[in-house]
Amino acid sequence: MTTLGTGFVRAHRWLRGHPLAFDAGLALAVLVCMICASFADPNHGANGPSFGTRTPEPLSVLLMVLGAGALVLRRRSPMAVLAATGALSTAEFVVMDPPAPVVMSAVIALYTVASRTDRPTTWRVGLLTMAVLTVAAMFFGSAPWYSQENLGVFAWTGMAGAAGDAVRSRRAFVDAIRERAERAERTREEEARRRVAEERLRIARDLHDVVAHHIALVNVQAGVAAHVMDKRPDQAKEALAHVRDASRSALNELRATVGLLRQSGDPEAPTEPAPGLAVLGELVNTFRNAGLPVEVACTDRKTPLPAAVDLAAYRVIQEALTNVRKHAGADAKAEVSVVRVGATVEITVLDNGSGRAEGAAGEGDGGGHGLIGMRERVTAFGGTLTAAPRYGGGFRVHAILPVKARTGEQATSGTSGGTGGQA
Repeated sequence: MTTLGTGFVRAHRWLRGHPLAFDAGLALAVLVCMICASFADPNHGANGPSFGTRTPEPLSVLLMVLGAGALVLRRRSPMAVLAATGALSTAEFVVMDPPAPVVMSAVIALYTVASRTDRPTTWRVGLLTMAVLTVAAMFFGSAPWYSQENLGVFAWTGMAGAAGDAVRSRRAFVDAIRERAERAERTREEEARRRVAEERLRIARDLHDVVAHHIALVNVQAGVAAHVMDKRPDQAKEALAHVRDASRSALNELRATVGLLRQSGDPEAPTEPAPGLAVLGELVNTFRNAGLPVEVACTDRKTPLPAAVDLAAYRVIQEALTNVRKHAGADAKAEVSVVRVGATVEITVLDNGSGRAEGAAGEGDGGGHGLIGMRERVTAFGGTLTAAPRYGGGFRVHAILPVKARTGEQATSGTSGGTGGQA
């Protein structure tokens, strides 16, 4: 049974790969059926048609051979083959009595047309073929118009059109399912690539926020320590202590970020809360220790923000102050305000520095991506961010964040913190 099944599968694949050979075999089978049926005489016999009481005429044999031969080209020219077999069948009905079953070739041709065209065309061509062949069989034969042979012509042509239309519909249904499956597969791959790209962008943004802030402070404090090492060693020690604290914080945040990336399953819950406006005072103190005067004004200190929005607000302030410290100049001062306005929170960071505005925009010497990262963070929540030089000098960063994150994340008092961090 296994060998037989394998042979059948191989034969089926070969015939699908060679449709002309399949059509030639079908034409031969139809010819054999027509010749065998032509030996039956429907008009003689006590209990129905008798077999072997008549032989087909040479003209009938010729018409059967032509009709079967036309079926070889049924895939290439289905309409032409139907017209040819229909004409041969009509000629057989008109000339011969009783006619040979040349109409079998027209039935196969009509099935081919119905299976390869649309439904309106099938209806028009099928009804025309049924009408022509049935009328020719009824009016040119010696048998009564209501004989079973004439009704059989009507029935067989109708079933051929219906069967062809059903096959066409099933083929279209299968193709549609296959197309949807392929489209779903492509969509799934595109979605996976999009998520990978978004995750890479998020990781790069987080690493930039962690590294840029702390390294900028380390750079400033190291410069201060080198400058006052000889004359004021106590101040140099204090600057080096700030360097140590900033580097330790940077290492801890980097270790936490890299640890999350290395986890293959779901990340474990963090042991410390994510940075937020609740620890804004600690952030501001690091800049004050680095020599940047910062004034902070917060409103609505008791109402917490959603965790994701709280983290985004913190990162925006952190990056904006880092740009001030790096690009605004030695005598610059900064002002930070966090204001709740309806369903949004507005964050503003101002400075009066004289440094290059393009440096704060992330296009300075370092070619950083600070402003780009801030804008991506804010846009991800449906907010807006503007950053531009101030009239009269300095720079202004203004961000508007919706209080409710688009992901539907709700605030929790234990993890999100609030706008009420002491500065």
